[in-house]
Amino acid sequence: MAEITPIRFIDEPIMVEFNSPLQYEKTPVCPDRFIWDGETYDIVELLQERHDFERRGKASRNMRPAHAEAAVTKGSLGVGRFHFRVRTKQDKIFDLYYDRAPKDAQHRKGSWFLYRELRDEII
Repeated sequence: MAEITPIRFIDEPIMVEFNSPLQYEKTPVCPDRFIWDGETYDIVELLQERHDFERRGKASRNMRPAHAEAAVTKGSLGVGRFHFRVRTKQDKIFDLYYDRAPKDAQHRKGSWFLYRELRDEII
């Protein structure tokens, strides 16, 4: 039986590419490849996917309870992350995520990050 365990924390911005245009930029699917540290990693398998729309810090207190409840499942403007665990053509496993939070008024699209590298361990 294999267990996936972290081997390296990275948490750096990456560029991602899609073979087809996204229907909704702020609700992305898993990318087809990403570029990090000058190298292109083609994604060959999506191992896991999850979405987190929980509001944290000040943002968790600035909504009416009924609206906050709906936002946890559907998301709200600039809040939320899309997490993807992928295997690349190089047979490496990575966790990456898209953060919907805008950087500033000129950069409202959110950002992609390479969170960590993992490996299969046979136990």
